Amino acid sequence: MASFSEYTEYLDQGLQWVMDILPNLITATIILIVGYWVVKFINRLVRKFFEKKDYDLALESFLQSFINIALKLLLFVLVITQLGVKSSSLVALVGAAGLAVGLALQGSLSNFAGGVLILVFKPFKVGDFISAQGVDGTVKEITIFTTKLNTFGNQLAILPNGQLSNNNIINYNAEETRRDKIDIGIGYGSNIKKAKDILLAICSSHEGILEDPAPAVFVGELADSSVNLTLRFWAKNEDFWAAHFFVIEETKARFDKEGIEIPFPQLDVHQKG
Repeated sequence: MASFSEYTEYLDQGLQWVMDILPNLITATIILIVGYWVVKFINRLVRKFFEKKDYDLALESFLQSFINIALKLLLFVLVITQLGVKSSSLVALVGAAGLAVGLALQGSLSNFAGGVLILVFKPFKVGDFISAQGVDGTVKEITIFTTKLNTFGNQLAILPNGQLSNNNIINYNAEETRRDKIDIGIGYGSNIKKAKDILLAICSSHEGILEDPAPAVFVGELADSSVNLTLRFWAKNEDFWAAHFFVIEETKARFDKEGIEIPFPQLDVHQKG
């Protein structure tokens, strides 16, 4: 069992160690606080710089995220070095841990590479409506690791860039116009030509539906209980959904008015007496 003198010696050694590292600890704390403020200040400057420039929004978002992370890593190195860790020792430590960290962060490195690919090849940009990874939404932000989408329900979907850059993407805004396809069933006793004329007249009555290419209607299928007509028309992206819902609603109203039957599933039961 240690004597009182030994305890006193240990305490003195501990106090001496604290006194030795205290200046470095105080300096490191000051560097951390001031450095964190400087990082925030630089980030604000970068953000204001991009606000004044007409760069691609995806590039702006990516660079802001990259600069923020790089500055924080630099601040971390400065603080660690001030605490007494030699630069050579830090480099050796980073090198020794590099393999393990690389293996642990394979997903993150893949996402970073995916972000670079998205930035370079531009399969979509901020503001585009896309379908990817089973999610449909408008691109809100592209960071170095993830892409954020706003869905129809105004939910935020976050997709990893690695998977996003290596899988199928449908960009609905890549072209200025889109073609709609609406299938409408009419009864076998209804006049096909009359129904087709009504559908074309509905298209011509909506200013958002393009005249060139012209809308077209044809018989798509002779189904079990209906003759299925297929209507196709073109519209600009900003007019697409308004035209789509207009055609569906107006078709029901005009068919009812003109006596064109829209069949629904039913079962006929015949009883033999």
